Amino acid sequence: MSIARFSPFELLLLKSRSQVDTATLLLLGWVLVHRQHVSEGQRRRRLAQVTSQFRHGHELGPVMSIAHSQDLHAIQLAAEVVRKECSKERSLSVMHQAITVATDDGDISLANHYILRFLADLLNVTPTTLGTLFQELTGQPLRQPEDPSRDAYWQAHDPDYYARKAREEAEAAQRAKASQAEQEQQQRAKADKQQEKKQKQQEKKQQKEDARRAKARAEQSSAEQARAEQARQEQARQERARQEQARQEESRRRQQRSSPPPPDRTTRALAVLGLTPGASKTDVRRAYRRMAQLHHPDRFYSESEHQVALASARFQRIKNAYDYLMQTY
Repeated sequence: MSIARFSPFELLLLKSRSQVDTATLLLLGWVLVHRQHVSEGQRRRRLAQVTSQFRHGHELGPVMSIAHSQDLHAIQLAAEVVRKECSKERSLSVMHQAITVATDDGDISLANHYILRFLADLLNVTPTTLGTLFQELTGQPLRQPEDPSRDAYWQAHDPDYYARKAREEAEAAQRAKASQAEQEQQQRAKADKQQEKKQKQQEKKQQKEDARRAKARAEQSSAEQARAEQARQEQARQERARQEQARQEESRRRQQRSSPPPPDRTTRALAVLGLTPGASKTDVRRAYRRMAQLHHPDRFYSESEHQVALASARFQRIKNAYDYLMQTY
């Protein structure tokens, strides 16, 4: 069975010793990647510390990679696993851990404001319960997150925002004015060059006409000579083609006389199953069962897509040989 249709997180779940622990890892990793002023090494050490008792049995690297990719399908699947397989107390425990890793430095990022509410909704934790749990863990109420689309947000977090924006607009207007002046100058210079070019073209036109008439007379004479030469070359080419065709035909006849006859289909089918001519029908059945067990594509499901494709091709050849032999014996 091919594994290409499974996502990276689904593959982790299939290999995990505890799918609930793996799902919880992803949810906590998602919170950690939105911690501000924290290095990747610190994130992984913190995740390992919080989940030291988990029984997932795999590395943290793949989980953090999925968390960094912001794969919401994987996040929703992880929350569904936790919600389906865990009790309400375990869901609250997951929210407890998420709040803990989101507020380690005493502050919570704007992204994690929304993520905690999103996780609470996925895990069927009410907003009231989330607020109570946040108050108990941090000693502060869970306030509504700030809205970056409002002017008040930028006035509080970036006082120079409007001044910088005004300077950028003034600079952009100045650049546009300078660009327009430069374009007008270029257009005037282009018009002058076009006028000068037109005059020169008129002067050259008469010269070209005189040269064209002389050239036409010379070309007519050379064309007649070229046609005669082309006729001779065509005749020689046809003769070479006939000679080459005769050589190829003779070569094919020699090859047909010297090449050995192809092996019959029964011999080829027996060879696919590792048998020699004279094998019985029982030998064919035994060889097929042995070869099918060794080369069935399901044995290579954990290999690459290329390996699975090769195994499928081998198995199909074995099956075709077996079917043919069972029909002809």
